[in-house]
Amino acid sequence: MEFPVTAPWADDSYRECGGSASKPAARRVFCWPGAGWERALFWSYLWIAVGSAIGGVLRFVCSGLIAERIGETFPWGTLVVNVSGSLVIGFFFTLSEPDGRLLVGTTARQFVMIGICGGFTTFSSFSLQTLNLVRDGDWLRASANIVASVVLCLVAVWLGHIAAAAINR
Repeated sequence: MEFPVTAPWADDSYRECGGSASKPAARRVFCWPGAGWERALFWSYLWIAVGSAIGGVLRFVCSGLIAERIGETFPWGTLVVNVSGSLVIGFFFTLSEPDGRLLVGTTARQFVMIGICGGFTTFSSFSLQTLNLVRDGDWLRASANIVASVVLCLVAVWLGHIAAAAINR
């Protein structure tokens, strides 16, 4: 999707929103002209919050529907949400890279990747970071990230369970 040259952000506003001449304002969808860095930061936080709310509601609905239809003997809802969130963040990340086909700004990427995907599942961020380590050829760190994330998250959930069980007594 290309933006018209007459779009309200297609002027020198990129300078105020962290852009440069090589990355014009047309790539910065949610950063409005005339906004100082404080205003741009405020809008970034606001869009991330909106995206997180959308992602959280989507997670609740999807997990609930899957659990209702398949059952809760295995966490299929969570698995489907985590895998689909990873698919979405990987797809959008690649599509909206500087060489990608979709021209979106930093705030729009934050809205989708941190907001929606982060609210939908934090597993998508883990997956993307691990993929980037693999793409960089850093197999040791990618493997360490996988093992540490799984083990530490399981230990943390177990410790949380133990702490809550102690409080419940």
